[in-house]
This record gives sequence, structure tokens and C-alpha cells, in this order.
Amino acid sequence: MLEPSLDFVDCPDVHGGHRMAYWQWGQADSGHVVLCVHGLTRQGRDFDVLAQALCQRAADMGKSLRVVCPDVVGRGQSDWLQDPSGYQVSTYVADMLALLQQLQPTTLDWLGTSMGGLIGVVVAGFPGAPAFAKVRRLVLNDVGPVIEWQALQRIGQYLGKTGVFENEQQAADALWTIASSFGPHTPAQWLALTRPLLKPLGDGSARLTLHYDPAIAEPFKAITPESAALGEAALWQAYDRISAQTLLIRGAESDLLSSATAHAMTQRGPKARLLEFPGVGHAPTFVSTDQVQAVVSFLLDGA
Repeated sequence: MLEPSLDFVDCPDVHGGHRMAYWQWGQADSGHVVLCVHGLTRQGRDFDVLAQALCQRAADMGKSLRVVCPDVVGRGQSDWLQDPSGYQVSTYVADMLALLQQLQPTTLDWLGTSMGGLIGVVVAGFPGAPAFAKVRRLVLNDVGPVIEWQALQRIGQYLGKTGVFENEQQAADALWTIASSFGPHTPAQWLALTRPLLKPLGDGSARLTLHYDPAIAEPFKAITPESAALGEAALWQAYDRISAQTLLIRGAESDLLSSATAHAMTQRGPKARLLEFPGVGHAPTFVSTDQVQAVVSFLLDGA
């Protein structure tokens, strides 16, 4: 497997700034950028299979393409925030705008899984966005303006518990117990998705822990049904402003994106095209051939 390059962007904050890491595939000077943004506790290497497929398809078409997969701040190779209250969508949106200003795409497509999709809704629905941040095509992976409360409660049960593991396989097995809703994966596929999530524990042993700041749980735990409702209203406003051609992907068994919300998203705003994958909950991982092909076709075929 080819390896992506690792780069960084400096992002401002009230404590003097932080660095966000991003993984880059394809042609580094291409003006066509596909930005892939991960979910709450994940990182940019989640998209390795999809990024390679996109680059291969672009090459087959004789087109240049750059696929950029950031580690959202507090995850992966990115810095941790000094103030955990900054772990929220507004910070992530500002960081993505800083990244896009550095990348200067002439054509921008966005794929966002869960949290990454919420960030994408805000960016794509941002009034008066600069040219480098105007989204042409948007893929929202199992997320919408309404997030089901029971899913938030489920996520809250494990968020911030980064664990200690004797080896990669033990970590993969432990993560599968909370992520089996991602759908069928071979042991090799799941281990490949798990490996970039891990880092040495730092105690001189060979033990491992998850590669994210446990403090991302602090603002999450402060969410109430009332604050969630206010957030939904703001997200619907942003969604209704989106002009990008939009594909909404839903795991047919998702507990986070309801079928009712998905249907509403096909009727308003950009009137997303809905594609559901059976046997999958929250959220599809774009490892299986059918999921990968759906995204490649939407973003590149006929472009």
C-alpha cells in the first residue's frame, strides 16, 4: 500500500494556537481537493482505502486529484487543546478553514463521517464563504442536523475512556465491542482501521492506548436535550443554505441518523440523494467495495 504524506497547518486559538495534522494522498499540486473528515474519536487514516480508490480512479480518467484527510485537533498526530471547552464544532470549522486557506483548492469536495459531516454542513452552508471553501459536492456519512438522543447516550458511555492494551490485537478486539455497528469487516480490515488509532502508553512498556485526548469528552458530557435542540435548529439553518450537490449515506440500522431525518434531508436544502447500506449501523467505513464505489462514482464519474 502506498503511504500518504503527513503535513501540518497552524490554527489560531486564544492560547497561542495549535497544529492540525493532515494526511495527503495523490498529487500535491492538484487544485481538485477531496477533504475527508472523520468521526468523533477517529483520525484521518480511516480513509486509506477510499483515498487510494479515489486517486486511482482519477488517474484512470487522466485527471489530477488530491485527497486530504485531517486529524481533527485532539486526535491522531494533531495537538491537544489547552482548554477542553474548545472541543466543539465551531473550533473544528475554524481549523478546516485554516487548512483550506493553506491548500487553496480550485475545486473542493467534502466527505464527512458523523462529526466530520456536521463540520461539513457548517462549512458548506457558510454564507459568503471564500472561494477556497466553496463545496462543490458533499457526502454526509450517517449524520444530519438531528442526532438521536439515545445515540448520544451510547457514545457517552465510552467517550474519554482511552484504555490500556497489551498489543494491537487486544485493542482491535476491545474496539470491536463498541463499534460492531460499523458493519461486517474481516479481521485484517478491522486491524488496519484500528492500528492508526493507537499510540504507546508512554510508561516504558510495549502497552498501547488510544490516540486521542480524553478531554474531548468534557464538552460532550455537558450536552443536554435542550442544548441539543438548539444545535439542531442551527444545523438545519446551515443545511438549508447548502448549494452543493449532496449525497447522504446512511447505515440502514443506524441509531444516530433516523430514517425520518434522512427523509427530511432529501426534501429540503440541497435535497440530498439518499443511499442506505443494509447490515450497517453507525457508521459505514468505506472499506467495502460497494461503499467505496458509491463515493468514487458520486465524486468523480461524470465530473
